Amino acid sequence: MTITDIIALLLFALLWMLFSWVTGIAQVLPRKSLTQAMAERRREWLENSLTRDLKMIDTQILSGLQNGTGFFASTSIFAIGGCFALLGATDQVDTVFRDIPFISHSSRTAFELKVCGLTAMFGYSFFKFGWSYRLFNYCTILFGAVPMMAQTRVDIDQARIAIDRVIEMNVIAAKHFNAGLRAIFLSIGYLGWFAGPYVFMGTSIFVFIVLVRRQFFSEARRTALSTTLP
Repeated sequence: MTITDIIALLLFALLWMLFSWVTGIAQVLPRKSLTQAMAERRREWLENSLTRDLKMIDTQILSGLQNGTGFFASTSIFAIGGCFALLGATDQVDTVFRDIPFISHSSRTAFELKVCGLTAMFGYSFFKFGWSYRLFNYCTILFGAVPMMAQTRVDIDQARIAIDRVIEMNVIAAKHFNAGLRAIFLSIGYLGWFAGPYVFMGTSIFVFIVLVRRQFFSEARRTALSTTLP
């Protein structure tokens, strides 16, 4: 790999770390991100569960969160399989790249290293989704320990301790889910590396801008933070 390739890879890693930092659960910027706003909405939802005995709606939401996480974990496994298949077809892919104009051609070793990097990203996302799936399962178990309304009235402090455990576990599970999803989104920018380091820089910055816009300037964020009816 050339010096330009290394610079492009470092830029990609820097953008990844920067985005993770500014959109995390802990607020580091004056402007809240969509992730931070939804963490607050999660707390409101679970605290409201203390006011009702019929908690089937809450368990359905928890089940939906867990099933969605399982779907992305399976998707990551398929993506890893595709990367291994790509490694087995290196010669064919190299032939195709040679015939495409405006594509920076690299050596076989460099190509395989790029594919290994992409595989590592999907492996990272799988472990994040897998751990998130397990944490959402724990969250469901903890939610089962939340007392009913009659018991809540008798000992409100104990009820709040129980619901706070659920909230914290749910937020942690969402944090790992977001980390896995972030890796998948950023892998789109990583694909630009196969076309050359300058394309890699451009696609990385483009994906970063798109993700920042969704987190800080999207309609979804405005909706999550709105306190009045439209």
